[in-house]
Amino acid sequence: MKTRIIVDSTADLIAYKDRAHVVPLTLRFGEEEYIDGITIDHKTFYEKLIESDVLPTTSQATPEAFAKEFEKARLAGEEAVVITLASKFSGTYQSAVMASEGYDNIYIVDSTSAAMGSGILVELAFGLLDKGKSAKEIADILNKEKEKIIVVALVDTLEYLKKGGRISKAAAFAGGVLNIKPVLSIIDGEINVLGKARGSKMGNNLLVQQIDKAGGIDFSKPVLLGYSGISDALLLKYIEDSRHIWEGNLPQVRYTSVGSVIGTHAGPGAVVVAFFKN
Repeated sequence: MKTRIIVDSTADLIAYKDRAHVVPLTLRFGEEEYIDGITIDHKTFYEKLIESDVLPTTSQATPEAFAKEFEKARLAGEEAVVITLASKFSGTYQSAVMASEGYDNIYIVDSTSAAMGSGILVELAFGLLDKGKSAKEIADILNKEKEKIIVVALVDTLEYLKKGGRISKAAAFAGGVLNIKPVLSIIDGEINVLGKARGSKMGNNLLVQQIDKAGGIDFSKPVLLGYSGISDALLLKYIEDSRHIWEGNLPQVRYTSVGSVIGTHAGPGAVVVAFFKN
């Protein structure tokens, strides 16, 4: 039986974008509602985020939206592997579970990650699909491999995470002075403040240290970098500062911008590295 891969719109992808079936989340700037990735693109979102006095709010993907995709799979005679944003961040995973009741061909995987972290798990899924694995086999492998996903990020400010209720006021205050750039990790659906650096150069060094602490990168699996905001200049600076990690291990360093839902919480000016640890 053929298998399709269904993802929610918070998974940032470069590869396989044209093959993934996407269930969108929504966001609101005041009275204006947008469908993530459909009625607002990344550039427009960050322009509005920077200009707006009001932090946008985000809404999980609905069971109805997933049910539509599941019914399409059933009518096509296909199984489906569904990969969602971490259940600790959003009710999107639960929406997918609710929508799957009554279907026996749907396998749902909580990525326990977000943005580029979910993106590399989706890439791994397509790699397994192209090797002929069944939907159940893919889901079983993803549930093991997701435990090795590490996302580390250098953010410009913790203010957006604080406003969105993702970290405490005390943690946000500690990062809000003297050009301090916090370094965060997302591991198993938890956001942790790993350290703080004065300026982007020290921040880039901290990112490199965190990759080393994790045991290094498994370059046999997908690696994806990202940036939030309108400019990729900070990310390109990081890539240059950490060239020794990539040279000889990757034919090219692939990167993309963080989507609007996760960008709401990260804010502009973030640098993200997502990988599977050794």
